[in-house]
Amino acid sequence: MKKISCLIVSLSILTLSTVSAQTKKATPIAKAFPSDIARPKLVIGLVVDQMRWDYLYRYYNRYTKGGFKRLINEGFSVENTFIPYTPTYTAVGHTTIYTGSVPAIHGIIGNDWYNSESKKNVYCTEDSSVVTVGSSPSSEGNMSPKNLLATTITDELRLATNFKGKVIGISLKDRGSILPAGHAANAAYWYQGSTGNWITSSYYMKEVPTWMADYNKLKLANKFYAKNWETLYPIDTYENSTADQKGYEGKTSTFPHQLTQNINKNFDAIRSTPYGNTITLDLAKLAILSEDLGADNITDFLAVSCSATDYVGHAYGPNSIEAEDTYLRLDKDFEEFFNYLDKKVGKGQYTIFLSADHGVAHVPAFMKENKIPAGIVSDRDIVFKLNGFLNNKFKVNNVVLKSMNNQIIFDHDKTDNGTVSFDVIKAASIEFLKRMDGFTNVIDISRIAQTTLPEVQKEMITNGYNARRSGDLYYILDPNWFNGASTGTTHGSWNPYDAHIPLVFMGWGIKPGASNKTHYMTDIAPTLAALLHIQMPNGCVGEPITEITNK
Repeated sequence: MKKISCLIVSLSILTLSTVSAQTKKATPIAKAFPSDIARPKLVIGLVVDQMRWDYLYRYYNRYTKGGFKRLINEGFSVENTFIPYTPTYTAVGHTTIYTGSVPAIHGIIGNDWYNSESKKNVYCTEDSSVVTVGSSPSSEGNMSPKNLLATTITDELRLATNFKGKVIGISLKDRGSILPAGHAANAAYWYQGSTGNWITSSYYMKEVPTWMADYNKLKLANKFYAKNWETLYPIDTYENSTADQKGYEGKTSTFPHQLTQNINKNFDAIRSTPYGNTITLDLAKLAILSEDLGADNITDFLAVSCSATDYVGHAYGPNSIEAEDTYLRLDKDFEEFFNYLDKKVGKGQYTIFLSADHGVAHVPAFMKENKIPAGIVSDRDIVFKLNGFLNNKFKVNNVVLKSMNNQIIFDHDKTDNGTVSFDVIKAASIEFLKRMDGFTNVIDISRIAQTTLPEVQKEMITNGYNARRSGDLYYILDPNWFNGASTGTTHGSWNPYDAHIPLVFMGWGIKPGASNKTHYMTDIAPTLAALLHIQMPNGCVGEPITEITNK
């Protein structure tokens, strides 16, 4: 093992101990590929959770030269990139980016779904066969990519290098780390809010490396709690946002947001502050240093998801000062991260792409405040009203089990054995739901080919439908209507505010520029496969974006 002298993190210089035996040896490795095949030393995937495409430009004049502006000006921006399925959720977006596939094939149809065979909800990365590593036993660590049915671009890199190239995933969220890292990853780390530790599971290793164990002892969240959350600039300069305090925001406090009460008590609170992104990128830098990522001629891959933007966005909405301040701070964090990559890996020696797993809707009350139609529905209300209607009409008792992921799930034990055919029940349910406020249309998913729908909606619903995991009916809500609470906001729809995402490539093999040609989230993985001269993932349906390359 070798000694690590120090790690520069965003707020101070922290002394580290030795690197684990898992770290690559410093001895140069002989070139593994023919001289006419070139690859970058390191690929970094940056997924900004809940980043709408327009955030690239909404705050552009306030960004530093080295963060988002550097990506746009030195890289290639694929301006019209869309999600090709619905519903648009975190687990699905991360999976689709890295598989180049869609839920119909890769199987991750939501953050969770209902398993009709076991009659239980399934969380996307749950795995009862593994245990927490890096902390005390907890369900927070019982996670793996077990439910993912296809390979990822990170899996394909492992296969292409005969498992010599390292793959590591990092995110506050388990699903934002595990699913991008794929099945064959060396490691995936996520944040445990109950302890402030970065943890993993026994799927990957028996114990965390020494560098991670030492890092966990720092309890870095406390350092940020001590600073509270104040605006980066004078609050009256936040002209792209609404007033500081709005009743429809999910949180009631105003700037400065007091955080000191969380020290050594509530490590989870950092998720809903911009500092959650800071500690994520600091850990990414530590992983690069400690695991020698990008240190030899065999390409490594670091998959990073910045999740704090999602927590802040859900609570306050896209027009809040909190959202603007979070992106201005993330911009500075990116500048530091890119500078670190330049120094540690070498400018021009790594390839980065930045994208998002989904966008977000405006807070409905904010829209109404500005005379724009919007509204909310409730899963519980949908089930209650639909069951009441069906009970009265057909004398079937509570035949609707769930409303989730914009889908209606029926109890098939009752529909298969009842006196009324399932087709009749579905047809009556469709007509009933269509009359509810906020509902645009309701579709029998098994008969979508015969349904009259705009082609974009039909294709997105079809791509999101997995025969073994999806529900029976799919409902489409009016624009800026969603399933949620009266405060804050969410995502999940087919609409552009949820489905139009940023996509920027920068670094090795990428020429500067931009394109307004329509591309899709599924095109990211095959583009990376073409760039790296490796096989695309085994469920891939996307196409390479040829405009980005120097060739």
